[in-house]
Formats: sequence, structure tokens, C-alpha cells
Amino acid sequence: MTRRIIHVDMDAFYAAVEVLHNPTLAGKPLIIGALPHERGVVATCSYEARKFGVRSAMNIKDAYRLCPHGIYMHPNFDKYVAATGQIQKIWDDYTDVVEHISLDEGYLDVTHSGQLFGGATAIGKDIKRRIAEEVGLSCSVGVGYSMMSAKLASEEGKPGGIFEILDADALTKLIIDRNVRAIYGVGAKSAATLAENGVQTVRDIISNADKVRKLLGKYGYDIVNLANGVDVRRVATVPKSKSLGKEHTFQKDITDFEHLRDALRLMAKRLSYKIRMAGLSAKTVTLKVTYANMVQITRSKSGKDVHVSATREIYETAAALLDKIDRRPIRLIGISLGGLTTEPVEQLNLFEESAGDHRSPLLEQLLLELQYKYGLDKISSGAEVLARKNLRSDVAEEDGFNKRI
Repeated sequence: MTRRIIHVDMDAFYAAVEVLHNPTLAGKPLIIGALPHERGVVATCSYEARKFGVRSAMNIKDAYRLCPHGIYMHPNFDKYVAATGQIQKIWDDYTDVVEHISLDEGYLDVTHSGQLFGGATAIGKDIKRRIAEEVGLSCSVGVGYSMMSAKLASEEGKPGGIFEILDADALTKLIIDRNVRAIYGVGAKSAATLAENGVQTVRDIISNADKVRKLLGKYGYDIVNLANGVDVRRVATVPKSKSLGKEHTFQKDITDFEHLRDALRLMAKRLSYKIRMAGLSAKTVTLKVTYANMVQITRSKSGKDVHVSATREIYETAAALLDKIDRRPIRLIGISLGGLTTEPVEQLNLFEESAGDHRSPLLEQLLLELQYKYGLDKISSGAEVLARKNLRSDVAEEDGFNKRI
């Protein structure tokens, strides 16, 4: 049976949600992320702002130089999560094989359910219609025979359209003369390596397959296969990423390590919630630090007998790594969890502040359900409440630190 994968990508999602809540913003250059006087980047922006060259991940200072008359706003994740919940409920009506990539993006495998709804293309059109009518937002939809083809198809359909790439020949024909970055997984570093060796387009990859394999090793074999339209990846119903991270850029360089520990504590809580909701644990905790002079370092520690899952374990591991670094002014701090696995984890106590009592799987699940229903921060330990209070001065009054990390 020919696989049929749908990729749904919301159009300028954060900005579109803001317009939905405040229609006076419609048609204006809206930039979501840091404010112009702050450190940070653009999370997303409206299509009106993109006409001036503003784009996601751009330094906010550069965005302001390009579009000084734009409307700059901090993200409001409560709004975005609520909209995402509505969107994902629509997806679930068509298949139970759904992979949520982010708040505004996901894959649906409709290979086996497609016939019930008139085929993959009919499903894609219906999803677009329902999101517009029931949520009030626009999305781009790609229909393909693989994950890469569906992703490329949705990019072709942007903004607000639907596009199909139904076989390998159609995919190769579409991207044959594009830069190697068109291939899933080819980043700037790999692209530079290939360019240095005369491989700049997808056609070059196909024509120089042996060279690409030699340059990039096992990864090169995957790149060659993808260039030829061969993508065996499957839509996963749990996160496939081997790592998950959070980081925060301070408005002023920080020398107080207790302040840094407060930041780590709140990051650990959010990371713990994410991986526990997915039934995962992590084998490695990595601390990321950027000093005031922009020098970046990382320090890691891997678990042995017990895989990391609880807030306390993540925080204490990261804090121990922090104690070992040079005490110089710090601009950015972050935590990433690696080696994500579904292997069982040791159950910890209710608020994860001491290593004493252990809670039952039933209590663990109950706590997760309460946090999911009422909000992650409605149930907090005393240390987390204090950490949040200590960090309020670093962000705008209307935007709590928790929403920024």
C-alpha cells in the first residue's frame, strides 16, 4: 500500500493568533519575540513584516533596523497552546498516527484511514477548511508519500495553500536544481562542507553520490537516499527527537549564581513536564552557558542507574554542573536533555524537593493530569514559587519568566 503522509504547517502562527484576538492588528507588520530594547530574537512575524526582510530567529535589533515601525510583542503561549489544542483535535478526527512537531506543525499518517474520508488530498482540504472555520486560522498543507515529501509540499503551498508530491519522481523533479539545504537534515555546516567540494545542488548530490557518502559518512548515505526521494522515516506518535532543551537570555549579564539556579529550577520543571507527558526519561543532562563576551560552553552528565525524569533530578544535575564553571558574567543559560528513552524511571516524591519518600505511579499520573488541566504553574513547590518571584525583575511585567523559557 502506498504511504500517504500529510504535513500541516500553520501560517505565521503566533502572529495570526494575536490578530485573531485583536483584529486591529490585521494587515500590520507584527513581530513576536523580544522587544526592540531587549536581548533576544524574533519568534515569528506576520507576512506584512516579512516584506521588510524580517524573519524567524533574526536578532531583534536587526529586525528593528529593518522594520522600526512594526508592532513588537512578547509571545503569549497561553493563547497559542489553546489554539493548538483546537487544531490537534481536528487532526485526531482523521487518524491516530499523528506526530506533533511543535505548536504549529505536525505530520499525519493517513495511509490506512484515507479511504474513509475520500483520500489524503480530501483530508488535507477538509483540515484546511475546518481550521479556518472552527479556529479562525490559516494553514498550509502538504500531501506526500513520505515525511520529507509532505514537508516540502506544505512549503510549496505556503501561505494558505495545499500541494501534493505523490512519488519520488515528482519530488526529485521539483528540487533537482535547488540548493542542498532543500534536503531534510542538511544544515549550514554540512552544506558548507559539500559546497567546498563542489556539491551545491540536489543534482550535484545525485551525480556525486560516492563523494557525498565519503564526505559525510553514514549521514551521507541518508542524504543521497533523500535526494533520490527515498525516505523510510515513520510518523511517530511520541517525540522522536533524542534531545529537548530550554534556554533563557537575560536582559542584563548575571553574576549572581543563585539567580542562575532559580532560572535552572524553572527550566527543569518545564522540561520534566514535557518528557513525562510523553512517557520519556533522559540519560544525559547538558548545561549550556553563554558568557557576556559571547563565549559559549556546555557541560554534560549522563545518568547510570536511574534515568532523569523528575524536576529535582534535572535541576540538581544542572546546578552541580553550574558549580563547576568559571564565575564570570553570564548572558544566557540553558538545559538540554539527551538520550530520551521510554525505559521505566524511578518514581520520586510529590514536589521533588527531597530524595526521601517515593510517590506511586498513580499519584505521578494524577499530578500530570492536574498540571495539564489547570496549568503547569498551578502546582508548584515552595522553591519554585520563590524562584519565579526572584526572576520577575528580568522580564516585562505582563510576561512571566516561565513563558519566556
